[in-house]
Amino acid sequence: MDIQRKGAAKSRLIRRITYSSLTLIATLIAGIGVWRLKPAPVSVERGTLWFGTVKRGPMIRNVRGLGTLVPEDILLIPAGTDGRVDKIILRPGAQVRSDTVLLELSNPQLENDALDALYQLKAAEAGLIQLRVTLESTKLQQQASTAQVQSDFVQARIQAERDEQLSKEGLGAEIVAKLSRAKSDELSNRTRIEEKRLSISDDSIKAQMDAQQVQIDKLKALYGLRKTQVDQLKVRAGADGILQQLPVEVGQRVPAGTVLAKVAEPRKLKAELKIAETQAKDIVLGQVAEIDTRNGFIPGRVSRIDPASVNGTVTVDVRLTGELPQGARPDLSVDGTVELERLNDVLYMERPVFGQPNSPVQLFKVDPNGKDAAKVQVKLGRGSVTAIEVLDGLKIGDQVVLSDMSAWDAHDRIRMN
Repeated sequence: MDIQRKGAAKSRLIRRITYSSLTLIATLIAGIGVWRLKPAPVSVERGTLWFGTVKRGPMIRNVRGLGTLVPEDILLIPAGTDGRVDKIILRPGAQVRSDTVLLELSNPQLENDALDALYQLKAAEAGLIQLRVTLESTKLQQQASTAQVQSDFVQARIQAERDEQLSKEGLGAEIVAKLSRAKSDELSNRTRIEEKRLSISDDSIKAQMDAQQVQIDKLKALYGLRKTQVDQLKVRAGADGILQQLPVEVGQRVPAGTVLAKVAEPRKLKAELKIAETQAKDIVLGQVAEIDTRNGFIPGRVSRIDPASVNGTVTVDVRLTGELPQGARPDLSVDGTVELERLNDVLYMERPVFGQPNSPVQLFKVDPNGKDAAKVQVKLGRGSVTAIEVLDGLKIGDQVVLSDMSAWDAHDRIRMN
């Protein structure tokens, strides 16, 4: 028969409590250990990432914009008068000279007015000739009349002197001498009057001729205007270059002032760049620029900055200073880069996808092992098209991921496979 020992149950109870306590402590220790373990880095394919290295040295600040080549001088050719398009001789793209006829207009009323002005001018010119003949004839008659009066005066003076002499000698009547003297005096006065009339006849002739000439000049100017308007019915290029536009069709009626064509010199081009308004604030006149035509690069300088912003961009004109490459033509799409300044000794790197100048950004810095990357806070400074200044958070030789890493914003570390 088994005899139960005293204290055995109590010992078993103590052992059970001890084992349970140890198990609980071990579980707690294991849980704390697991909790303190860092999560495994997320894996990213290395081939999909774009890396950059922090460097120190000179950095060129520049901005880039898309644009087009446009002619420096564009000649708009307006209609000089109302008319109807009768004939289009050349189409856009044609090489033209200043006297090349582009199209022909018609205006029957204008042509009739020009012909009427010509007839009026010819009639006035004929009237001038007739007036000159009439005035010359009148002048000759005046000269003859003056000569006759002068002759009569000389005869009357001689007779008066003769009669006065005879009267003094008692050979003639005194009354006859007085009559002769009176007649001589009368003819003397008439002579002075006729000579005066003759002297002012030249002034009268000149005044009448000038008045008629004024009418002729007026009609000549009118005819010249009408003739010019008729000549303008043949629309000419007005300058050497390329015909850019011809926005009319045969049969279309056009009022005076309507733009009929646009002519530009194809070798005198400038670039019009559209620069983001946030980047255009540092652009000034005279800055160096480079235009990429996809078939060569052309140097230039900033010549104009539009004072207004349109749709978030500012138009910047670049005057080209180099030779145009093959295929350069108006309205050609180009890329342009404007150099803002040259920084001699700065810490910089290639520009990340979402890195904005003068702002903080979080980037993944590659660990020395080259396999992992940890997120760091980086303060950026002045920016360029392809590079940006580093103010804080990185040092020379650090390698960072420049790609779009927004998909891993929730992770502080990544592993590159």
